[in-house]
Amino acid sequence: MVESLSKENTRRIGADIRKVQMEWPLGMPYVRPIGGGLFELRSNLQDGIARVFFSVKEGKMILFHGIIKKTQKTPYQELELANKRKRDYEKNS
Repeated sequence: MVESLSKENTRRIGADIRKVQMEWPLGMPYVRPIGGGLFELRSNLQDGIARVFFSVKEGKMILFHGIIKKTQKTPYQELELANKRKRDYEKNS
């Protein structure tokens, strides 16, 4: 995902990730809980909306998946992928 973004959009997402890291816990409009310890970072870009799915463990922000949203509702398969990666991470750490 990151490779396909403009430098400005990459900077925006990076700045939003840093904000969450520095000011955790945060709520809306930056972060929304998804459930099961998974959160979504919400970044408004020049040409769309980005979502980065993450969890926090032992004070660390673990990023699992990111998307550029094209519809109001986050696609189910994108949430499933983030949840699968979270489960795999937890199983192997």
